[in-house]
Amino acid sequence: MQTQNDKSIYKQLLHIVAPISFQYLMASFVSASDAFMLGFLDQDSLAASSLATQIPFVYSLFYGAFVFGFNVLAAQYWGKGDKKSVEEILTIAMRYALLAGILFSVLTACIPGQIMRIFTADPVLIEKGAVYLRTVSLSFVLTGFTQIYYGLLKVCDHAGLSSMIGSLAVVLNIVLNAVFIFGFVGMPAMGIAGAALATVCARIFETIAVIIVVTKYKCPKLGNMLVIKDRQMHKDYWKYTTPLLVNQIGWGGGVTMYSVIMGHMGSDATAANSIASIVRTIIASLCWGIAAGVSIIIGQTLGQNKLEEAKKMGGKFVRLSIWIGAASGLVILLLIPLVLRVITLTPQAMYYLKFMLCMAAYYIIGNSLNSTIISGIFPAGGDTKFGMICDVVTLWCFVVPLGMLAAFVWHAPVLIVAFILTLDEFVKIPAVYIHYMKYKWVKNITR
Repeated sequence: MQTQNDKSIYKQLLHIVAPISFQYLMASFVSASDAFMLGFLDQDSLAASSLATQIPFVYSLFYGAFVFGFNVLAAQYWGKGDKKSVEEILTIAMRYALLAGILFSVLTACIPGQIMRIFTADPVLIEKGAVYLRTVSLSFVLTGFTQIYYGLLKVCDHAGLSSMIGSLAVVLNIVLNAVFIFGFVGMPAMGIAGAALATVCARIFETIAVIIVVTKYKCPKLGNMLVIKDRQMHKDYWKYTTPLLVNQIGWGGGVTMYSVIMGHMGSDATAANSIASIVRTIIASLCWGIAAGVSIIIGQTLGQNKLEEAKKMGGKFVRLSIWIGAASGLVILLLIPLVLRVITLTPQAMYYLKFMLCMAAYYIIGNSLNSTIISGIFPAGGDTKFGMICDVVTLWCFVVPLGMLAAFVWHAPVLIVAFILTLDEFVKIPAVYIHYMKYKWVKNITR
């Protein structure tokens, strides 16, 4: 039986989670539209874009860590009512997001072919992927700017505004995908380069919209990024961000290795894995939204020094994540016939896709639980190191080595390799839950 307090907590969570999840969902539709439209051209364009977009994914690990680090501190200081400290944390996070964005923009503009050779030896995929990366290069620095401000809007109770801007950018991206890929309304048909150009145009729109919104709503202001004013705050930021960054790179690097492994198992395996990943990402949007919302709510509660209340909230959110994961897995199973009907792949790739979607259905249950605890509850109280250790050890000491042995040494069938690559979420559940029950995350970390 839910108490009135339970309803209040879930209502607060829904208020934050709904726009964040919707934003994640809309963003995942861009990848889906890329795959769907490029699949009409040819399977090589689909496979090449799937591999090339691993670079934006890798960049997302960096800005994701900078945003998470911002959220850890800013949520507690915002709950405490210290706006000045939030402004300082914003400036610190923005500095490093833009530096990383500039680096990725330069590398993808200058050496896209060499980057593609990391993922595949197929010369056709390398050539097409290089075209995509060179065209999309400007988007990295713009993405860093907008994502930090999205984090600010969520912390400052304007999650709906970030969702609105992100969703409009997605709609624009999808429309421009069709225009540039196929050459509608008098434009030349650009193929895979058109998908990249649509992404750049959407990022430019986001940047302009974000500047207008943060100015109009008088959000905490961005300071001088060339000067470190508060060295103690800078030290605190990196204290919590460094484990998150290592965690992001360790986890994301492992996930990227999945694409590397599949990319060397042929175009059929690559294309099927791409579609399965997109479907899983779309359905997982709610899970990730819950993790982001949980982190903000518990962080604000801890910042107000309500430690016991935060502890009880954690238990409610853990139970909710299990139910959300199970429901998400069921949705994936129900979607399999529809996906197989609308996607055009070779018969072999369709066979792989059917079973990869079945694997995604159980994978998402573990993903929902772990993302809520590792990415939501633990960081809310500054406990960022455990997630780093857990993810890095699970992926790099177990799943990735086993997957590489199965693919390249034992020459196991594609589906056996795919199954091995879905084991990471379940391997770490016992350790995650034991650490959760120690309640080391129940801390007020403001000064």
